[in-house]
Amino acid sequence: MTRPITAGVDGSEESLAGLAWAAREAVRRGLALRVVHAWRFQPHEAIDAGYAKDADTQAQWVREGLTEAARSVTERHPGLEVTTDVLDGRPAETLVAAAADADMLVLGSRGHGVVVGFLLGSVGQEVIAGATRPVVLVRAGDQASAEAAGREIVVGQHGNADDSAGALRFAFETAAARGATVRAVRAWTLPPLFAYSPGSLKLLDEAGGLEPYEKKALGEALQPWRERFPDVQVVEHVEMGSAGQVLLSVAGRAQLMVVGRRARRTAVGARIGSVAHGVLHHADCPVAVVPHA
Repeated sequence: MTRPITAGVDGSEESLAGLAWAAREAVRRGLALRVVHAWRFQPHEAIDAGYAKDADTQAQWVREGLTEAARSVTERHPGLEVTTDVLDGRPAETLVAAAADADMLVLGSRGHGVVVGFLLGSVGQEVIAGATRPVVLVRAGDQASAEAAGREIVVGQHGNADDSAGALRFAFETAAARGATVRAVRAWTLPPLFAYSPGSLKLLDEAGGLEPYEKKALGEALQPWRERFPDVQVVEHVEMGSAGQVLLSVAGRAQLMVVGRRARRTAVGARIGSVAHGVLHHADCPVAVVPHA
């Protein structure tokens, strides 16, 4: 089944930038675009904000705004198949459900602090943590010119080949569609002495030390994707340091950053990993968060 790219819009500048990004990506990948607005009538909020007090009028305004947003991309991409849907329900739950039927979900993001629009406070973490498909966050001001040749698709890789398979797949597919280079980043730190086992010491000895071991692990993780996408140029980047800091140190090269995530549930709700959290808030380019398989 061919899935569309789904963009969530709420009228904010950030969400409209995300919509434009999603439209360009849909054209590149030959996919349809679905534009959605998650909405539920809140009469007390409507009165406070000076909006219409009845649900029918509010719903009509939402539909008109959604139609106008879709028109803005069909005018730029006349051959693109675009559908629109007003989805009634809690934003987080509704967007997670919408993502399940999509190739990816694209939303607007402020960064450098809280994520806005559909991703306000805990809602944002719930969407990213709950989505079973990649979620791409795009900032206001994002331009197509940032996708020019020379800027890379930067992807974080960690663990073994299976741990980062989803993120690597997304990075290579995007790079192939754009004719871009993939920069695969593997960060490493010195583990405490008690973390070494006889088996791990043997592997390190065979590899010639910690850094050669990390380079070997990155090469092995990349090998199947190099074979699948032989025309994609790859830069292997191994550096000592925390994963978040190393990724952000090369963010200036990126037209897109791709990170994996393993969400966890706590007593206060869903939480995403510190690496994804840091990159989302501090990278200037769009960021794709890809769930582990």
